[in-house]
Amino acid sequence: MASKTKFSLVPGSERTLVRGARLIRNSHPDQTIEVSVRLRPKSDSASESKRAQLRSALEKPGFKPLSRTEYENTHGADPDDLKQIRKFAQEYGLKVHETGTELARRTVLLSGTVANMQKAFNVELKEYSHPNGNFRGRVGSISVPSEYADIITGVFGLDNRPQAEPHFRRLEQSNRRKHKTPASATSYDPNQVAQLYDYPSTNGSGECIGIIELGGGFQTSDLSTYFSSLNISEPQVIAVSVDGASNSPGNPNGPDGEVMLDIEVAGSIANGAKIVVYFAPNTDQGFLDAITTAAHDSTNEPSVISISWGSAESQWTSQAITNMDEALQAAAAMGVTVCVAAGDNGSSDGVNDGSDHVDFPASDPFVLACGGTRLESSNGEITSETVWNDGPNGGATGGGVSDVFPLPAWQNGFDVPAPTVQGGGRGVPDVAGDADPETGYNILVDGESAVIGGTSAVAPLWAALVALINQKTGKPVGFLNPQIYNQAVEASGFHDITEGNNGDFKAAVGWDACTGLGSPDGAKLLAALTGTTSSQGPVSVKSRKNKETAA
Repeated sequence: MASKTKFSLVPGSERTLVRGARLIRNSHPDQTIEVSVRLRPKSDSASESKRAQLRSALEKPGFKPLSRTEYENTHGADPDDLKQIRKFAQEYGLKVHETGTELARRTVLLSGTVANMQKAFNVELKEYSHPNGNFRGRVGSISVPSEYADIITGVFGLDNRPQAEPHFRRLEQSNRRKHKTPASATSYDPNQVAQLYDYPSTNGSGECIGIIELGGGFQTSDLSTYFSSLNISEPQVIAVSVDGASNSPGNPNGPDGEVMLDIEVAGSIANGAKIVVYFAPNTDQGFLDAITTAAHDSTNEPSVISISWGSAESQWTSQAITNMDEALQAAAAMGVTVCVAAGDNGSSDGVNDGSDHVDFPASDPFVLACGGTRLESSNGEITSETVWNDGPNGGATGGGVSDVFPLPAWQNGFDVPAPTVQGGGRGVPDVAGDADPETGYNILVDGESAVIGGTSAVAPLWAALVALINQKTGKPVGFLNPQIYNQAVEASGFHDITEGNNGDFKAAVGWDACTGLGSPDGAKLLAALTGTTSSQGPVSVKSRKNKETAA
């Protein structure tokens, strides 16, 4: 007898075949898998206007962050909705895991056999081989029984294809530009870069920096050796497991380089801060769950999160973008600053279709998107800073215009190029910092010394600065974007980068799609953020032209 259950599509859940993947077989029906089901927030079930009001309030300077408890009470999942999902799980032979199921994160972790998952979500799961690793995949949309359709906003984990890439670049001899002499390349200890950018003279004591990693790991012996070599007290570093992933070092040429770069950059500058590393699988489920876990972590309470992973917007399902955007909005609402690397593949973001692309989640309007520069100095002073662009093989900073997110109110008047896709318009990046491997960072990875750059270095560089500012002010600076897109803050808090390009976009006076507002002038940025400048509006096109004339 045919089932009479009516199913409804989960909006934006469509998946297509992965290029280069080869079908091996159907997934074994008795294999047990886990999925994360995202629930609507209370503010949706009660009044959709509440979420719209929150989003609008966040775009304006002076927003007062909510505590984690306040956020859960207003915008977490409804306990009655969770009861409905428990009923759904029972109907389809699925198990609700209490660990991993949280109303604050609006997440329910379910496990069950492939056979039961296929029935519950109306999908077919198959195994594929791929040069980057085998994975379980699906094609088409996810559906849920119609009676639960209003409750469920996303289902993640049925498909576990790799989702993101780390944005770091090792300095290799073969990557040196031919017109340079070996003497033209240099490298820095991370604290030296902080000194060049005149970071506040604090150590981040009392703050917590969250770092999200989708692979790799760290060795505590490396950290002890590294910080000792810099005569810096070793920071407290804690590993947190998300969705079964763990601290798994072992490949110095792989994601271990990303992990150690992030920890050592942040820890060298804010060694008084606690550093919590959230390890998650490199899937859309893992990435989303890592963000929600870090943002809602009431034990460690990170005030700033660093993310150095991502991929082009076109590589994501819209359900993933929507749910991650909501998670990042939640972080902003709770006063957590999220710094994200803008990518290392220039204006194309590595997509070979002849068009410009930006990286996600750097393109999300609730994060501080971090682009890259080439930083040269002498006698402790910056002598030159230009857009990082070492060509196709050496990498270049990401940047451009989002195809997904519209122009935020705080970017009005900043000459952001027009979007090529209707509905887009958010300019990327917001800020920049040293990223060129040829002026990169001295790092220790699995016992090996290396020089590493990429915009991966810029996210923890800015996260450390935020921790220092938070310590100085005694409170989280929170969602930075509406505060820094401000005439007085822009004028005094940044080194404006006016030379270079990342492919199709060129540096210019003021904001540009290569380095955003520029690299930080730390002490002045702190003064501007804590002064009277926050009452002023965003810089106008006219005032930018006046700046250019004066220059």
